[in-house]
Amino acid sequence: MLTEKITEDAALIYNLYGIDLQPKWFPVFYILSSGAEKTITAIAKEIGHSHPSVSKIISEMSKNGLVKEKKDKSDGRRNMVSLSKKGKEMTEKIEDQYTDIAKAIDQISEQTTHNLWEAIREWEYVLAQKSLFIRVKEQQKQRESMQVKIIDYTPEYKTAFKALNEEWISAYFTMEETDYKALDHPEEYILNKGGQIIVALYNDEPVGVCALIKMDDPDYDFELAKMAVSPKMQGKSIGFLLGQTILEKAKAAGGTNVYLESNTVLKPAIKLYQKLGFEKIAGRATPYERCDIQMGINIA
Repeated sequence: MLTEKITEDAALIYNLYGIDLQPKWFPVFYILSSGAEKTITAIAKEIGHSHPSVSKIISEMSKNGLVKEKKDKSDGRRNMVSLSKKGKEMTEKIEDQYTDIAKAIDQISEQTTHNLWEAIREWEYVLAQKSLFIRVKEQQKQRESMQVKIIDYTPEYKTAFKALNEEWISAYFTMEETDYKALDHPEEYILNKGGQIIVALYNDEPVGVCALIKMDDPDYDFELAKMAVSPKMQGKSIGFLLGQTILEKAKAAGGTNVYLESNTVLKPAIKLYQKLGFEKIAGRATPYERCDIQMGINIA
């Protein structure tokens, strides 16, 4: 509403001073008033508008006789934009308007407790660091993650444990013998050997799983394996919650080093492991053909 009011007044002010200019044209006019020729791309970047928006404004100003365009001598593909004779005359005519507006704005500032321009500058700076869209998306993820419940595996989740893993493995690779051993016989292959499995529930529906496999290895106590999140639930930090929980369980079980295997084509997964603190290692044997990256973490 404030923007609308100011824009309405701006149109009246231009008319008051006999300036044939629309408020939305002003940023382009002001940039060109320095006298230098500029491309539409350069103008858009300088005033923070989109290229199509500036292109449209240039077209409107051209029809009004305020700007002129010509081909760049060094690059015929680019158009150079500058003020026309009429536009240059307006730069002199508008000076009194600038002076009176500046004094009017100072007057408003003196009558207010908060400096609007400083506040806008602060908001612009903060939003430049992280946009409103990103901030809302983070709040959405945080709120939805609060609805996720991590529980220990029970036999009723055996089907979900296999289905969730088989879904992502088959989407990128081929199921291997070691996959079937763990997924068809989780009790014998994981739990009875000192490992653990956890399940992520969202509205009481199993949407994610992760296993901790006990290793007989001098360097690593456990392997983080069989982490899977339903595609329809990705983006809700479920993978991170599973990873955090499984590492806490590894530490509670006396583990100090945890190992995992993955594939670099799974970029979101690799990014998740790095966020959890895993670092790339090399030189270890693997039972999986699809493995092309190995990672480890010290949790002591």
